[in-house]
Amino acid sequence: MHIDLFDKTEQLTEPQKELLESVLLFAAEKEKIVREMELSISIVTNEEIKEINDQYRNKNEPTDVLSFQMDSPFMELGDDHSMPLLLGDIIISIDKVQEQSMRYNHSFDRELIFLAIHGFLHLLGHTHDNKEKEKIMFEKQETILKEFNLER
Repeated sequence: MHIDLFDKTEQLTEPQKELLESVLLFAAEKEKIVREMELSISIVTNEEIKEINDQYRNKNEPTDVLSFQMDSPFMELGDDHSMPLLLGDIIISIDKVQEQSMRYNHSFDRELIFLAIHGFLHLLGHTHDNKEKEKIMFEKQETILKEFNLER
């Protein structure tokens, strides 16, 4: 999987960027994604994510993470596997990462990775719009966080 990481805030350290990529590659492996894929992650401010949230979801407020799926990793593309799938975009508010890490009393890195995994699972089609789906999605998130020693 190829990950394009855009830290528009220039606040992430190199180790944080590496951790983000490592965890997402691990999550793809855990989800048994074998196709070549591309995804982008943008780290933005509350102001920027608020604009995007308003434009695409009609919610004029900042949120912590947004995901925009392009191709499904499970769709059939015929015999041509030479082109990677364009999985989609994950947008994370660095301000929310900071706020929520303090609110939930865990590290900045743990919150950043939690939001990245959450967004990634949405790109794979997971939702939390009912209790059963929420349980599945949140268990997957916690398993990945645990295996990277990023528990609460």
